[in-house]
Amino acid sequence: MHVFITGGSGLTGPAVISELIAAGHAVTGLARSDAAAARLEALGASALGGSLQDLDSLRAGAEGSDGVIHMAFSADRADPESRARHDVAAIDALGGVLAGSDRPLVITSGTLVMPSGRISAETDAPDPDSAAAHRIPGERAALAFAERGVRVSVVRLAPTVHGPGDYAGFVPALIEGARKTGVSACIGDGANRWPAVHRLDAASLYRLALENAPAGTALHAAAERGVTLKSITDRIGHQLGVPSVPMTFEEASEHFEGASGHFGTYLATMLAADVPVSSDLARALLGWEPTHETLLEDLRYGDYITPAPSRA
Repeated sequence: MHVFITGGSGLTGPAVISELIAAGHAVTGLARSDAAAARLEALGASALGGSLQDLDSLRAGAEGSDGVIHMAFSADRADPESRARHDVAAIDALGGVLAGSDRPLVITSGTLVMPSGRISAETDAPDPDSAAAHRIPGERAALAFAERGVRVSVVRLAPTVHGPGDYAGFVPALIEGARKTGVSACIGDGANRWPAVHRLDAASLYRLALENAPAGTALHAAAERGVTLKSITDRIGHQLGVPSVPMTFEEASEHFEGASGHFGTYLATMLAADVPVSSDLARALLGWEPTHETLLEDLRYGDYITPAPSRA
């Protein structure tokens, strides 16, 4: 299969490309810069110049493909409505080309769209008041193509997609704040639960969805249903030799704003979310079986804190 992918040069995209190529697929990736094109080509993919807002490039990539994986998403956290609009426009462009062909379209969302306080199944409806509600319009736009002859599916990534070289996720922000302040910040008692998945396990789910997911399917890329925030901040504190300290939401917002240069309230809102999820459908329907390190194992042995030591 010849696969067109957006977001292939990001954090998780390269693992998806490597997974696809290892399975015998050819890949063309959208590249918005020469550096991105070089990274794609180093992975064994071809590069197509363009950006998420360049709808003609998206259409061209989809037209020349046997299937599409859409992973790119606007980085402008200050304007979630704009992020949602760009995502919907991109999905409409890609899906419009694939309509009537029964070709696969796999789009990306996040498990944080699900209701809080309970374990959500993949067949449950997203919560319009969720921390990641800006992802829901893209899901709806994509799933509508199931009735237009597109074998569309949604992969909802866990909020923590961990593994070597993770430099821009929520866990690196926690570590950066702890390094700069000498405190590993925990919000409240830290009992809230975060799903997690290793990058290589997420990549295998994207491939399985592309190859076999029925039209209209939502899948949770969550190897772990919910890791408590306290266990994460305790592990970071232990690895850095600093205390894990409970904070109010307001204190945590100020901590992250000053310590890491991130949007403090945004980061605290995401970290305070309690949204455990099940991935039972992905496992039963597609035979997905995560095999790589857990989040806490990666924090202990991986490269988040220090180069990974030998386990021998």
